[in-house]
Amino acid sequence: MKKIFITVLLLLATALGSFARKSAVDYVNPLVGTALKGEGGTAPFVGTPFMMTNFLPQTRENKMGTMAYVYDDDVIMGFMASHQPTVWMGDYGYVSLMPQTTAAPAVLPKERALRYDHADEKATPYRYTVAMRTPDGKRLNADMTASSRAGIMQFKFPKKSPQRVVVQGINLNPELGDWCNDYGPRLEKLRGYISIDTINNEITGYNPDRQSAQLGPELQNFNGYFVIKFNRPFSEWGTWDNAELTPGSTEQYGTRSGAYVEFDGKSDLVEARIGTSFISLDQARENLDREVGTKPFNTVAADTRAAWEVKLAKIEPAGIDDDTKSIFYTAMYHCYLFPREFSEYGRYYSAFDDKVHDGISYNDYSLWDTFRAYHPLMTMIEPELTGNWITGLLQMYKEGGWLPMWPNPTYTNIMIGTHADPVIADAYMKGIRNFDVDLAYEAVRKDAMLPPDCDTQRRYGDRDRWTAYEGRAGASYYHSLGYIPDDRTAESVSRTLEYAFDDWCVAQLARELGHDEDYERIMPMTRNYRNMYNAEKGFMLPRKYSGEWIDLDDHNRTGLTEGSKWTYLFCAMHDVPGMIELMGGEDAFAAKLDRNFNEDFYRHDNEPGHHYIYLYDYCNRPERAQELVREHSRAHYRNAPDGLDGNDDCGQMSAWYIFSTMGFYPVAPGSNSFAIGAPQYPELRVKMGDDAHTLTIRAEGLSEENKYIDTVEIDGRPHHGNFLTWDELSNARDITFRMRGNK
Repeated sequence: MKKIFITVLLLLATALGSFARKSAVDYVNPLVGTALKGEGGTAPFVGTPFMMTNFLPQTRENKMGTMAYVYDDDVIMGFMASHQPTVWMGDYGYVSLMPQTTAAPAVLPKERALRYDHADEKATPYRYTVAMRTPDGKRLNADMTASSRAGIMQFKFPKKSPQRVVVQGINLNPELGDWCNDYGPRLEKLRGYISIDTINNEITGYNPDRQSAQLGPELQNFNGYFVIKFNRPFSEWGTWDNAELTPGSTEQYGTRSGAYVEFDGKSDLVEARIGTSFISLDQARENLDREVGTKPFNTVAADTRAAWEVKLAKIEPAGIDDDTKSIFYTAMYHCYLFPREFSEYGRYYSAFDDKVHDGISYNDYSLWDTFRAYHPLMTMIEPELTGNWITGLLQMYKEGGWLPMWPNPTYTNIMIGTHADPVIADAYMKGIRNFDVDLAYEAVRKDAMLPPDCDTQRRYGDRDRWTAYEGRAGASYYHSLGYIPDDRTAESVSRTLEYAFDDWCVAQLARELGHDEDYERIMPMTRNYRNMYNAEKGFMLPRKYSGEWIDLDDHNRTGLTEGSKWTYLFCAMHDVPGMIELMGGEDAFAAKLDRNFNEDFYRHDNEPGHHYIYLYDYCNRPERAQELVREHSRAHYRNAPDGLDGNDDCGQMSAWYIFSTMGFYPVAPGSNSFAIGAPQYPELRVKMGDDAHTLTIRAEGLSEENKYIDTVEIDGRPHHGNFLTWDELSNARDITFRMRGNK
């Protein structure tokens, strides 16, 4: 009997231990990057990977420049079905719900806001819960889960209190206007619509607002449609616009408007099931029925949790503490949010020709950021999806005439360069072909060869109002002068450098596809970056149309995009040997890199310099790269709300971290070459490609002291040099770094 009793205890302890064991999704902290400090620009999104609609708590009125959720805020004013991808892009087609216990409806965001404490908040990728305080100090609990296009919100009201839910279908608040948010045209032209069905306990409507509308073309047919089904009948109802209430009304058009519904006190729980669509109300209802239907709340949450487990298992770290696991898996979570799904079961609304089409679609590509590391990471672990994303980009090309720079959800003319070019070239060079290759070449060739409309008549400044697609602004001068003059086109230095890299990517594709004449014509343009280098000053500097140089101090941003002359000094990623020769050889180049890091000119919080650490490999100082990888992977990534130093920008910051922990980085996407840094974990298991063979990356002897690489082996064979090729990475089963403690 004693032996049986002990056996039962052991089995019970094992079962309990297994139950308590954390899985990958349990380490994700969606609050990382949500604080104002660090400016991570993230939000605690709930839904499946690449969700079409982001469900999240709303702590402030969002616009371009601020997210709907900011950790520093102490109130919640709604629970949103949102489409804002990141802080400097806009929301569109959104809707917000807020529970309320006041005697009379308070409908505007600041009036309906309730205080909360982060101690009463729990955020995961599949569920968000919070307890808010009503004006009389009682707890009002909110619980939210979601799929891709639909979600469930549950509100548990205090006993013996009024029960009301306020729905805001559109929020054109002119008080939010600033230098990059213009509400005037939208207030004149847009009207949202909302309807209350008192028989079926539903609220339906549509929201035509796009916060970035001033940056793109008009879309007469754009709407974010929503269907909201409540679990209980309404006892009272009404609509509102700009705080003017119409009790008993069941329909409302307006610019800052919505509806409210009240419930009797027979139950404490009010549940709202929300379906969203960009196609129609019927499609929103279908999306709701397909993804949520009558499933219990916990079942939907469990399904979404399981979907995240599949994606997070693509890369599995070992030998690290729980805090570091949270940093890693949160980075993976951020990498699986965008581009967002935009098709709805075989159809999609195109914001490029304002029509509905058959097929698959994706949107919100932050290409100026993500071509650098995010998309190369996904070629490793999501090659089929990569091809689908390119198909989505090519559909935009067919429907709008150009590949987009930053679709949100249509053309926006945000940022510079045509960085769909390297995304397409990099995928093709790695053997990804599940897209129309001929159409892709046609599109990237157009980027390289054809200047945009009125190219020599417009300066194309940052966030200029829409006139026409910007493409490679200043390309006319780039082709004729070999550089972009700063007195003719804005951000001239950055544009010249980035166009040269884009051209190199197009040239690689031309060569691979047998377009030899194009290759010979384009390759000389890839050296145009040299025309920006002022040898006397030792920097890439702006020039006028006459050829005259414009000198800059260390902080002047004339001719530059989001950075100083240091930020763009080393940006010819496709020709690092050429840069080294231009700057006087390896020693001089290394000395300039040293100044960049030692004198704090390096800015990890923005993307143009993300490859700079790895440039030490090209001038035979790999140990310096190994030191800096450790320093910056720790300094800029923490398991805290302010744990991202810089906007994540749809996964780019996070992808840099993942590559850097693996021990290598794609300095020049499209080259099939990776510069070696130093692995930061004892072991990482990477499921490579869709066949999911596993690459195990080991760092033997890794410790605080042993941060330098002694030797490298690939599948037991010695590897020499500072670089890995795509063939080596994609075919390897085991890469072993043996670490040492001195240079």
